Amino acid sequence: MQRHMRVGVVAALLPILATACATKGWVRKELVVQRSTTDSALAMERTARVAGDSANAAQLAQQIASLRQDLDSMRSQFNAKIAVVEEGLKFALPVNFAFDDANVNDADRPALQRFAQVVQKYYGGSMITIEGFADPAGSVSYNLDLSRRRADNVKGLLTSLGLTDSQLRTVGLGKTRLVVPNAKKDEPGAEQNRRVVFVVESKGSASVALATPDE
Repeated sequence: MQRHMRVGVVAALLPILATACATKGWVRKELVVQRSTTDSALAMERTARVAGDSANAAQLAQQIASLRQDLDSMRSQFNAKIAVVEEGLKFALPVNFAFDDANVNDADRPALQRFAQVVQKYYGGSMITIEGFADPAGSVSYNLDLSRRRADNVKGLLTSLGLTDSQLRTVGLGKTRLVVPNAKKDEPGAEQNRRVVFVVESKGSASVALATPDE
């Protein structure tokens, strides 16, 4: 009787065991398919990432080459002096002022227009500080105010050329940092002291500026 029961139990378990074996086989096959799909997806992602990195590197190299060409053009056409500083780039354009005058000369507008174009093309998200200066004639307070008005007038012209008010700030530095010491009024070199200088804060903006050293 007991033997008949054991045989019956075994017979009853056979379909279940067969089903279990079949299920395990299906699971193994499914895992193989999933692994294959995952590996394929990872391979495609790696390929896309490598291609993207190469494209980004090529785009950055092209942008740097274009920037260097434009900066060299500013140097040759307008005698601009461009230097790398801690904040980014410093542009010293030949934008000078008459004695005791804050108005921008018509002759300097082309240089400012070119500067605005370079900023719009490469430094749209950067802050630009316009530093105004004066020659040593006059009091410290008067020269600070005069140099600030010069920077403000240049800012007004740059906004009319397409730059935004929010990305431009001005500061008057008076008769500090003279290009030609003690030159004032009509003395030789005094006009170089009556100037503006631009500092483009480019840190964090693709490092394009810092990748372009001055000559």
